[in-house]
Amino acid sequence: MVSEGEFLLHSLIMGVFITFVYDILRIIRRVIPHGGFWVSVEDMVFWLYCGVEVFLLMYHESNGTLRWFAVIGAMTGMILYIKLVSSLFVKWVSAALGWLLGLLGKLLRWIFRPVGFAGRKAKRGMGKLARRQKRFLKNRLTFFLKALKINFKA
Repeated sequence: MVSEGEFLLHSLIMGVFITFVYDILRIIRRVIPHGGFWVSVEDMVFWLYCGVEVFLLMYHESNGTLRWFAVIGAMTGMILYIKLVSSLFVKWVSAALGWLLGLLGKLLRWIFRPVGFAGRKAKRGMGKLARRQKRFLKNRLTFFLKALKINFKA
């Protein structure tokens, strides 16, 4: 009886853990949005991981035998976690990470400001150089065209 109670407790904890890991994925998706393909890949990896974890729990606790009270225990752990913790956890951690990433972005923009300034100056300088080269080429081509016309008339 004690081992079955312990197994039920481990199942509850497994349910909470699986839901927690999925919440981490949800937070990542909120903070760093990405397309459907990558969401599908993440979900596939997540479910493979969960399958392995559940299999290992069943293997170690009940010699690989599927016990329905363990499945119900895992579902109960998931439901309790979702009802009590999940929404607030995802909301607040997503907001905090979004804020930190925004702050990091501002800091990096401030740090690399001189690089942007130098890049803009170089672009302007290249634009002036390109205009000079274009004017030079136009003058040379005009000179050669006039020379060609003179040679073909003579």
